Amino acid sequence: MTRIILAGLIHYNKASVLVFDMHNEYGFDDTASDTGQRVIGLQTKFRSRVQVVGLGRGATIRGKAPDFNLEIAMHDIQPEDIEMLSRELNLKETTPTTLEALVNSFGRANWFHEFRQMRNGAMVLDEETGKKYPAPDSVAFWANTSGANVMAVEGLHNKLGRVFNLSYVVENPAADSVSEIIKALEAGQHVVLSFGNHESDLDYLLVSNLLTRRIRDAWEKSTNEFRSSGKKEPRPLVIVVEEAHKLLNREMAVQTSFSTIAREMRKYYVTLLIIDQRPSQIYDEVMSQLGTRVSGWLGDDDDIRAVLSGLSGREALRGMLARLQPKEEVLLLGWGVPMPLPLRSRRYDAKFWEELLGKTTSTQRSEAEILKELGFD
Repeated sequence: MTRIILAGLIHYNKASVLVFDMHNEYGFDDTASDTGQRVIGLQTKFRSRVQVVGLGRGATIRGKAPDFNLEIAMHDIQPEDIEMLSRELNLKETTPTTLEALVNSFGRANWFHEFRQMRNGAMVLDEETGKKYPAPDSVAFWANTSGANVMAVEGLHNKLGRVFNLSYVVENPAADSVSEIIKALEAGQHVVLSFGNHESDLDYLLVSNLLTRRIRDAWEKSTNEFRSSGKKEPRPLVIVVEEAHKLLNREMAVQTSFSTIAREMRKYYVTLLIIDQRPSQIYDEVMSQLGTRVSGWLGDDDDIRAVLSGLSGREALRGMLARLQPKEEVLLLGWGVPMPLPLRSRRYDAKFWEELLGKTTSTQRSEAEILKELGFD
């Protein structure tokens, strides 16, 4: 279903699309888990319009080389990116205070690099007294000179070891690939960011939030320039988020860029397309901002309640959800349609592509006929 929606957005050129492809399913060809048949990737059909980006230098996606690789510069990592990892890294409540002290000492562009260079537990021996003191390049030495709590700083340094050791976080990237992605989206291209072998929650949380934060800043700037001085209107952008509950649960939602996009960014031409099998784990404030919803059969009461939150006639809709055929039917509801509609989903197959790309005409209907069937007068 998501592939069908994205193919339509790309074909009809309605918006630029950025897909955070955690499991490498959208860019290149795949194999269907239920039928074993070949599944066409978006780049296969839209080769000149879809760029596949691999995370990390030398990354390959399903044995293929991406169009280019994404490396994160150390100066791009900001304290808010680390705070967003609080649950994943089990960070303490003292973390924001420690990060603020690091920024005060080294600046927002250098704090991560300088902190990474420090040695944890390094000591030097005073030969005259026989006592050991923190080495000048140690974590403890900096903590003592800056007035920070030594145990808190050493604890944070230990826990950030997982981030320090990420192969795609480098001091000097071969190119400013973050800016290249933004330029491609602004120019009407579509980007599938494949995580390759970096499939941990840490990778997904860090990279998707950091990139989205940069995109949010760029689209806010261009929208403000368009409205104030009549510069070029921003290109509409759809950001596609798989396993959305990892980024939009109650604990994370207030920290990530995605919650801001859900609540505020429609006025800046940016919208979210979120995909999740457990909608009950998504923060209810974010769920309430999702205008159009497409739901398959759900068996969990909490998930059903989440999908129907904020809608009138929930009991009747609950019955409609319960009667859907798994993997065949969906309920389309929300702002996009005049009334809730149960639909039988078509297959994402060769026939779909033939009809979308205009290679067959016998079954094609006019736009007016389709809108009438969906309930629009």
